[in-house]
Amino acid sequence: MRGNLFFMKVDVIDEISRYVDLDREALLRQGIEAFLKDRKRRLMLDRQEILSRYRVLDSRQLEAKIRSGEVNEHPTWEDLITLENLEEAIAKLDGYLRDLHQAA
Repeated sequence: MRGNLFFMKVDVIDEISRYVDLDREALLRQGIEAFLKDRKRRLMLDRQEILSRYRVLDSRQLEAKIRSGEVNEHPTWEDLITLENLEEAIAKLDGYLRDLHQAA
């Protein structure tokens, strides 16, 4: 049954490809690119929310504010960890997007 589901999905992709007048590879590449860009946009919004809260431009500035005592350590350390994780995830997505463009 599972194999049939796979082939059905392939048929749907081919049908969509014909409908939008894109070859299958271009459709998949553009779909992946749109997905990655949407994910990046959502991560950047989350990042911006943290940066705005502390009025900083990046994680280094936030860490400097923590170390100087300008902001409370708690919950700012947790926000810093979240911010660093967001920045890492955004960089990873940028790498995927760059690789996708180079492969095109």
